[in-house]
Amino acid sequence: MEHSKKSLKKFLKFFKKGFYDQKYLDWERDYKWNAHLEWKEQLNKKTFSGLLEHKKYKEIANRAVRIESRTNLLFSFEKMALRDAVKSDEGAMLFAKGLFDYVYRKGPLQKRFENFANVLSKLPRKQTRVLTWPLQTVFGFIANPEEHIFLKPLVTKKAAHNYNYEFEYKSRPNWKTYNSILNFAKQIKKDLPLLKPRDYMDLQSFIWVMGSEEYD
Repeated sequence: MEHSKKSLKKFLKFFKKGFYDQKYLDWERDYKWNAHLEWKEQLNKKTFSGLLEHKKYKEIANRAVRIESRTNLLFSFEKMALRDAVKSDEGAMLFAKGLFDYVYRKGPLQKRFENFANVLSKLPRKQTRVLTWPLQTVFGFIANPEEHIFLKPLVTKKAAHNYNYEFEYKSRPNWKTYNSILNFAKQIKKDLPLLKPRDYMDLQSFIWVMGSEEYD
């Protein structure tokens, strides 16, 4: 409990009104939420499904890449790896079909997560590998922040250490690690009810503030 108090104190040092502070919205939430709103407009289930039906795989990939590009969630080399991976017809098709299944199909999250990791592992690779934690988690996070969280490894590991949370991390995307960060976020929500987080965007931002050098 002592660690949660320290983390809360640090967060409130920067954002006095917590997740409803205007500075927090300006710095951390609004750009992510705006990407989510654009996703709902450009790649909602009905639109996405229609594009798949007409085999507009490159259009789907381009829309996803464009929406993400307006955020700073991925590093530039990760953005480039994704663009390279979906340039070919085959890469765009694999990505588009895999992404739809991950975000919109029914069924256990574990199975959808593992299937999407398998899709990313098969995408064409030019230089940097595509199967990384940020690329694995960014699109679910943008599309549905009530179910998915975004994972930046170094920041998350540091935040978990500072919070005294046992984060089960492995560098290759896997369900055990992803489930561990989901549980980490849920623990934060349980420990700090007064903050009233809306979704995983708020909880991911809290983790970011705990672990990022930007907030030292």
